[in-house]
Amino acid sequence: MAQLRLDPQLMIGEPWADYALLDSGHGRKLERFGEFRFVRPEPQAMWSPRDADWQADGEFLPGADEDGGGRWNLSPEVPDSWPLAWDDVRFRAQCTPFRHLGFFPDMAPVWEWMRGELAGKPDAQTLNMFGYTGVGTLALSQCGPVTHVDASKKSVAQARDNAALAGMEDRPVRWLVDDAAKFAAREVRRENRYDGIILDPPKFGRGPKNETWRIEEGLAPLIADCCQLLDEKSRFLFLTVYAVRMSSLALAALLDEAFAGLPGTIEHGDLGVREETVDGGQAGRVLPTAIFARWRNSV
Repeated sequence: MAQLRLDPQLMIGEPWADYALLDSGHGRKLERFGEFRFVRPEPQAMWSPRDADWQADGEFLPGADEDGGGRWNLSPEVPDSWPLAWDDVRFRAQCTPFRHLGFFPDMAPVWEWMRGELAGKPDAQTLNMFGYTGVGTLALSQCGPVTHVDASKKSVAQARDNAALAGMEDRPVRWLVDDAAKFAAREVRRENRYDGIILDPPKFGRGPKNETWRIEEGLAPLIADCCQLLDEKSRFLFLTVYAVRMSSLALAALLDEAFAGLPGTIEHGDLGVREETVDGGQAGRVLPTAIFARWRNSV
């Protein structure tokens, strides 16, 4: 049976050519996306910023509702979208109404980790649930066929546009607009299997037929179905959760129950992003962004 590690792990995203966390503090963060700089709310940045004078091309101003709402204040130079790259993956960034910029930069170490877990396994079959704009899908497509599932038709269309931008439109990817829970249940009935699964569920969402998703209610049965899509030769399941009052240890306990019949290890911890190193070589602080739990099976 899978062994649960109680000690938490850290997965820290370092700056790369097209992205950097420049500074953070007083409930905000300053980031660089390509040539543009943006300020966004960040409640976990409770310390003081290193620089009192932030120069930015845009700022997201939150509304009164802590669960969402707000607007961007952008300079005229900021385009509707612009191209970025991570490793061999190219994609478009854009300022969305949900304060995001079309991808989650803290997932970069996860993309690298998944590629490493699939090393030596040609034509690995992977599943990206809640796949959003497809950056993780394109990273996984280096390893073999990927099934990309998201309830948003707009997000899937953007993911396909990103594939074309990256020159990866011919990669073996199934792009599906579907409710994740219903899709997983159908895959179980079809007796399909995967070598790896990544899940990045929202706190709340709606499916293409107005299905309602609430993470507190839907996550446990979804994990149970996903476990049935894996076997003793599969390599991983990676689960990330944002903006919920929940511990990574709770996620690990959920996986521990679901994966009792499989070998491997269950780990949990925090995702974070490291600030860019300041002049003088002072190491950047690490800003926590999400919690995760993962099942890994070195076979």
